[in-house]
Amino acid sequence: MKSLWNDDEARHYAGDLALRVYTSRLLGRDTTLVLHGGGNTSVKITEKNILGKDEDLLYVKGSGWDLETIEADGFSPVRLNHMLALAKLANLSDPQMVNEMVTHMTRASAPTPSVETILHATLPYKYVDHTHADAIVTLTNTEAGLNRVKKIYGQAVVIIPYIMPGFDLARLCAQEFTAQAHKDTLGMILMNHGIFSFGKTAQESYERMISLVTRAEQYLERKAAWSLPTPVTATISTSQRQDIAQLRRDISRVAGAPMIMCVDADQRSVDFARRADIATLSQQGPVTPDHVIRTKRLPMLGRDVDAYSAAYKDYFNAHAPLAKEPKTMLDAAPRVVLDAELGLCTVGRTAKDAAIAKDIYQHTIEIILRATALGGWQALPAKDIFDMEYWDLEQAKLRKGSKPPQFTGEIALVTGAASGIGKACVDALLERGAAVIGLDINPAITTLYKRQDFLGQVCDVTDETQLCAALENGARAFGGLDMLILNAGIFPASRRIEALSSTEWRKVMSINLDANMALLREAHPLLKCAPKGGRVVIIGSKNVPAPGPGAAAYSTSKAALNQLARVAALEWGKDNIRINSLHPNAVFDTALWSDDILQARAAHYGLSVEQYKRNNVLGVDVTSRDVAELAAEMCGPLFAKTTAAQVPVDGGNERVI
Repeated sequence: MKSLWNDDEARHYAGDLALRVYTSRLLGRDTTLVLHGGGNTSVKITEKNILGKDEDLLYVKGSGWDLETIEADGFSPVRLNHMLALAKLANLSDPQMVNEMVTHMTRASAPTPSVETILHATLPYKYVDHTHADAIVTLTNTEAGLNRVKKIYGQAVVIIPYIMPGFDLARLCAQEFTAQAHKDTLGMILMNHGIFSFGKTAQESYERMISLVTRAEQYLERKAAWSLPTPVTATISTSQRQDIAQLRRDISRVAGAPMIMCVDADQRSVDFARRADIATLSQQGPVTPDHVIRTKRLPMLGRDVDAYSAAYKDYFNAHAPLAKEPKTMLDAAPRVVLDAELGLCTVGRTAKDAAIAKDIYQHTIEIILRATALGGWQALPAKDIFDMEYWDLEQAKLRKGSKPPQFTGEIALVTGAASGIGKACVDALLERGAAVIGLDINPAITTLYKRQDFLGQVCDVTDETQLCAALENGARAFGGLDMLILNAGIFPASRRIEALSSTEWRKVMSINLDANMALLREAHPLLKCAPKGGRVVIIGSKNVPAPGPGAAAYSTSKAALNQLARVAALEWGKDNIRINSLHPNAVFDTALWSDDILQARAAHYGLSVEQYKRNNVLGVDVTSRDVAELAAEMCGPLFAKTTAAQVPVDGGNERVI
């Protein structure tokens, strides 16, 4: 492991807190040290309060912030002397501890301080760093882990036996550090948990962390337990989307809500899932209890969700009576699945949660393999894992949690998603909490949004191979499909029937009708597995009820699509799939309407451009956003008992009325 400290970079960070931000980010850049909000850092600073008096403060990483991207506002300023006084108490419940931390901050808008705030306060150093370094966790999760740590570090570190994070850990660390530390102490190792380093300066604390973790990596390298062998080339089916959707449906049923499921069939994951000893290796527990909140106690092997659920309930019933406080059982659905055919599947209420679980378990696989090579993987006892999973502080978060957005845990696919009505539909669905798959022939779709709940794919909808690939990719990214918005289409130049070529006719039919039929057919098995029922919205046209001259191909294709939707509604009702159509008209904020075309059309009717835009019964503009909002609502509970409806979005068109 190499130090990332750079003098030129560091010069841009003036002051103790700014340097704390800098080295925290350096730690966060390395995923073998810190993953997704894990680890924490602090700095002790004396500042003048509002009365002009000096006050000793501990700036400690706040809840919800990630070290890789943390800002100064991500640190919570807590009164140091009060934290030191708390450390001397004989007992303090974790909820009481959090209350004391929050009520002794000097900035009301600061995030909740780290649960390890008191521990940071008791260490007699200006800067303190804490990580869950892979190499350290590998060492400590082996049968002879304690002896190995002693052999590697001698008296350079204080060693703390495992105890759950919180007040008891802080008090024990304060006692043991006082008893064991000396002038050459560089850090502190918490068995089965992680490592602390400290120093007079941000650079010293950071580089001590790098140095201490490097020792562990070098030891593992000498024991042939660091560089992992290349996995056996994984052979998997190229079409697994229906299996993925069925597994997600079963997990969502047990969880009691729709879930996102990310499927990763990389060679390492598939090779691990196919090991002969997978039941032994995977069924011990997480590499550090901090991970149990994201990944649950154990991964599920195979796809028997009901058996996993029953085993989880037995685990809860065995340990809940031993807990100090009554516990409310979490849902009994897995958050990690290891399957010989699918590979690694990770589950969460959101795409972000599922991605975090994936990153954590990919590191878990490597740590387990290294510990196995070192002599044997050994996790904490089930009781310790239960205590972390059902920690009072986590239970309080669940009770306090706000209502999630409407489509949380659900997946939508939108065609023609790069612009106009399609893009507006993407926005409306994302705002309602859905994960969205956007398809478009325009390459800009891939960079439309850079967020974990959006997958943009270049796709020619007339190519069935590309459509199937897009559905497969979407299923692997999010787990299936709940909502389908059929928007892609073309509106050719005005041409009377006698001038309409067969080539142009076929092109319009191919895009506006045939492609949608193919996508409906291929999406049906996925929509059938939607936990809350499948939903399809067809973006039709005013030309369905009121065609105009010069638009024979377009009007016919949209009318045929409308009829296809009606037949699908009849056939798929038994599968709990509902299909409704929207018929917009005069939506001028799309690529179809250039200024020149608008002016020409307005002049044709003897109107100004503004008059032409509002040439409807209500005299209103109709925007892409208007259409998209109604499309999203058609996927929601207001339309739960409606199928085969046709709703105009046109401000009122006299010919339609």
